[in-house]
Amino acid sequence: MKKNWNLNSKLSQVFLVLILFISACSDPVVRDIYQLKIYTLEDENQELRIDKFLKDAFIPAAKRTGISHVGVFKPVEEDTLAGKLIDVLIPFSSISDFEKFGACLQDDMVYQSDGKDYIGAGHKDPPYKRIESVLLRSFKTMPEYGVPTHATPNDEQIYELRSYQGATEKLYEKKVEMFTEGGETSLFIDLDFQPIFFGEVISGSAMPNLMYLTTFESKESQAEYWDVFRSSPVWEALKKDEQYKHTVSHIDKFYLHPTAYSDL
Repeated sequence: MKKNWNLNSKLSQVFLVLILFISACSDPVVRDIYQLKIYTLEDENQELRIDKFLKDAFIPAAKRTGISHVGVFKPVEEDTLAGKLIDVLIPFSSISDFEKFGACLQDDMVYQSDGKDYIGAGHKDPPYKRIESVLLRSFKTMPEYGVPTHATPNDEQIYELRSYQGATEKLYEKKVEMFTEGGETSLFIDLDFQPIFFGEVISGSAMPNLMYLTTFESKESQAEYWDVFRSSPVWEALKKDEQYKHTVSHIDKFYLHPTAYSDL
């Protein structure tokens, strides 16, 4: 009996350690999952076809699956990429919802009919050149996406998409910590940048990296908000904090307008 008791005790200890490990690794905050689809286009005809597909087929179908908002953005006019890219942001409540989304579209006969030009396009007449897909998990300090409330027309609004790459995973994780523990996310929110998301890239072409999307009523207000940010005592302290030195090795900035049919 003693031998069996010792065995049961050891098994109980192993089980307890396993439970504690799982609890330590689990995330108590329910965080959004985002897919950022980036269409590369060759000409105006492809741009028109993607616009029609997104507006008339994809977004209505996404809403039928329970997705309330889909964001569609294009580079500002002065960008050399204007007319060559369309960014689509699709928010999901969980990774499970992301995994099921494709099957939902396959089963949606209205979508299949409304999107037939895109879905059934032949190899000699594709509606786009290429698609890049980036998958992100929202920061715990902003677990759900935001919906901007700007009064200006969409073509005057400026959305700023940034990607911060780290030289190593450890340095990248330290930059995420700067946002989540150091107060950088809160600073953007407190200063009313009206961010749509802050996210850790969990699958993409430039890893390790994080991305975030802030929004402004106009080009002028964008400059004003960044002036306030840079002069903030919180930012002054953060950028001088030695533990966050060298956490970003490369920054990409993209200036965008939301399309007239974008939900975000």
